[in-house]
Amino acid sequence: MLRRVAGRRAGPELVIVGAGGFGREAAEAAVSAGWRLRGFLDDNPALHGERVDGVPVLGPAELVHELPRAKVLLCAVNPRVYSSRSALAERLALPESRYATVLHPSADIAARAEIGPGSVLLAQTVVTARASIGAHVAVMPQTVLTHDTEVAELVTLASGVRLGGSCRLERGCYIGAGALLREGTTVGRGSLVGMGSVVLHDVPPQEVWAGSPARYLRAAAGAAGRAAEPVPVP
Repeated sequence: MLRRVAGRRAGPELVIVGAGGFGREAAEAAVSAGWRLRGFLDDNPALHGERVDGVPVLGPAELVHELPRAKVLLCAVNPRVYSSRSALAERLALPESRYATVLHPSADIAARAEIGPGSVLLAQTVVTARASIGAHVAVMPQTVLTHDTEVAELVTLASGVRLGGSCRLERGCYIGAGALLREGTTVGRGSLVGMGSVVLHDVPPQEVWAGSPARYLRAAAGAAGRAAEPVPVP
């Protein structure tokens, strides 16, 4: 269920699951937005008891169940295994009320935009009129979502992505850095759009597209795909 954005205020205590690059970026955004950062949780035992960017790694992901008062962000992002955040959410099985929504103070969010629980919008993100972002969406810096765009849950938008009006991103897709999507286009569930791509047509579910203009490359991991068309190499 989406919640309407009603401004930014200091949140309660926060733990971030994932001490990698995106987790560290989310930590910086959270502190800038006034959250009280308790620490990271990470499944890498070598990190337990250590500090990452000065923030303690408290233990594995399951420790969230022993910290019932802390809000939670899931910050696993990997273009090679971009279902990792979905798997983590299923594994932890937390209620929606446990998840934080973190908006960097420099993000420009329209009053009628909607942002779901567990989503993170990093610096200089722009979300315009009636755009909708679902739960556990990762939005990297300087991304622009224009009017009436719909972003489903567990989508990742890398830095500098530009979405034209009324674009639709289905559950769990990954849009690479600097990609441009023509207005009204759809990227199907679980698909990946390569960095710098220019998407002029709908991308079916469970496919990898790249290039300018973007074309089919192969099936996404775990999907039964069609035969790849030859892609010229510049």
